[in-house]
Amino acid sequence: MADVVTNVGADIITARMIEPPVGSIAEPKFVAWGTGAGTAAVADTTLFTESTEARTDGTSSQQQTSTTDDTYRVVGTITATATRAITNAGLFTASSAGSMLCKSDFATINLLINDSITFTFNVQFNQ
Repeated sequence: MADVVTNVGADIITARMIEPPVGSIAEPKFVAWGTGAGTAAVADTTLFTESTEARTDGTSSQQQTSTTDDTYRVVGTITATATRAITNAGLFTASSAGSMLCKSDFATINLLINDSITFTFNVQFNQ
């Protein structure tokens, strides 16, 4: 299993720190899931095979993991519209296309129609 902030994700983070954000980069809070095999890597720009369910507009917040507000958190729920074998998920800057901030792969979660998964992405900045 791998959880990574992608190379493009690093660009998103640094660009959003500039006011106004460089190139008007949107907040990466859209949650998507995918099927297919593989290990998440920093060079990834897409999920292994993004599923057809619409991306969820997640809820973002700052959280404390080690120190105050050191973690960017996005929580979003996706509901299956058909039988699915979900193996990876990611955060994107748009409801379709967009850039991927981070990606996680995990053991297959088999879903039936109307089953859902609530994903919590924590991107921690530590020293």
